[in-house]
Amino acid sequence: MISTSARLLRLVSLLSTRSSWTNSELAERLYVTERTVRRDIANLRELGYAIDSDPGPWGGYRLSGGSSRLPPLSLDDEEALAVAVALREAALSGVLGTDQAALSALLKLQSLLPAHIADRLPELDAAFVHTPRSDERLVSPGVLLELATACRQGEHVRLSYRDRQDRATVRDIDPHRLVRTGHRWYLVALDVARGQWHTFRADRVTDAQPTGQSADLVDPPDAVLLVSHMLTSGYPLYATVRVPVPLNQALLLIPRNLGTHATLVTVGGSTPDELATYLLGLATPLHVLTPVSVRTALHTRIQTLLNANDPDAPGN
Repeated sequence: MISTSARLLRLVSLLSTRSSWTNSELAERLYVTERTVRRDIANLRELGYAIDSDPGPWGGYRLSGGSSRLPPLSLDDEEALAVAVALREAALSGVLGTDQAALSALLKLQSLLPAHIADRLPELDAAFVHTPRSDERLVSPGVLLELATACRQGEHVRLSYRDRQDRATVRDIDPHRLVRTGHRWYLVALDVARGQWHTFRADRVTDAQPTGQSADLVDPPDAVLLVSHMLTSGYPLYATVRVPVPLNQALLLIPRNLGTHATLVTVGGSTPDELATYLLGLATPLHVLTPVSVRTALHTRIQTLLNANDPDAPGN
């Protein structure tokens, strides 16, 4: 027999899936007596769950108003801090994919945390060390949360930004969405002065100051498509590669922001040597079909590695 606490959680889950359950149905699902079900319902009501009941043999139990909303989650200080840290890591690492679920949950949780817990989060940012990829710039968690808040609240922002040439600029923007792709966050926003939609790399944002004014978003674009178009059209060189793995494995090897997927994969980069380095890092058999320059660069790198590790070579 399962414990009382586990059974109560199971009971709440069942009540959330249907508009009404009879006592006998719940007893059968929980493998308990109808008397135990009545006692469990009473316990849930004491815990704050609004559960209605209808009398009679065909009556039943249901969450009030058909709602599946649960009472506020109760966490002690250490639990709240642990959840906040885990959500922040998930949001910054992109471990959950390209959506904003972890970031959105973190924003909601942070607004509910006691002040003495919320104030400790910036301290953790300074204490934690993140090892970035060689081509990765660190994103300020504070700036990222500020941008997410502005997107959610539809608030005009004054953005301090460093462009591709590392020039400092200040933009007035109306933020729309944050998009996670590959290993980076991108902000999709309307550049107010230019009247154009732009994508901004979050790691290049040095400050984001909300103005308290409402953003004027008229017919906003699909944020994911805009970022994808920007990424796939921004490379001066592309290589077509045959990867002998199923499509689902190819999607794991090469993120969507670097190219399109099929049996043949198109990968974008700046130079033949850069593409060769990236392809070697995939650590999987592959065949570069075009261009010849990338195939040559890949062959050169492999040959250099072989020569350096030849046991018969002088000096080895």
